[in-house]
Amino acid sequence: MSRSKVAPLSRTPALRKSEKPAVKAGAKTALKAKLPAPALTTSRKALLVDGSDHAFRQLVHTLLAFLARHETVREGHAAAIGLAGIEYTVLISVKYLAAEGHVSVRELAAHLHLSGAFVTTVSNKLQQMGLLDKLVDPADRRRLRLTVTQAGDALLTSLNPTQRQVNDVQFDCLNADEFHQLLGSVERLVESSERAIALQRYLQPRGLDTPAPSRDGDRPPRRKKI
Repeated sequence: MSRSKVAPLSRTPALRKSEKPAVKAGAKTALKAKLPAPALTTSRKALLVDGSDHAFRQLVHTLLAFLARHETVREGHAAAIGLAGIEYTVLISVKYLAAEGHVSVRELAAHLHLSGAFVTTVSNKLQQMGLLDKLVDPADRRRLRLTVTQAGDALLTSLNPTQRQVNDVQFDCLNADEFHQLLGSVERLVESSERAIALQRYLQPRGLDTPAPSRDGDRPPRRKKI
């Protein structure tokens, strides 16, 4: 019995890249052509690059990323000595401001860009914890001076070695000139942001509430045992 010969399968040569159908590429091009360019989120020429706000958007989002990481660093410093972030900030601010002279609630609030009422609430909690004192100013008995107690100073002193190392690493990308330039820029941004919030509230349609500025006062500080 003879076997029938099976013809070998024909091999179709693979198409070269240049010969492949360009349907998908053409569809993407057509789709891209139909999409309108995003509206600019700023009209200031100083913030635009070749008419695009891409770099401005990158700046905004990078600032958000930095602030989130810096908040994590601050919370870590605070947790190391058993405090909430804002409690730590108020305590260490009093210590360093008092080293330059007497510090009141009003002066501390201005330094931290917070309301006097909120700073009073936090300072009262620190006073109850034995970390802060409020003394009558001999020069003006209507005024109270804030001062860190020995217990509060001991806490901050114990944190200092770790705090210094972490701060050195976080800001090691800046030289002296860049540091001073950044300090001035951030201070101006705080002021312009306050104006922007006021404008946003003015332009907001009636019946809609504009979110309050993101401050530590948005939530009460946690009470932790020392």
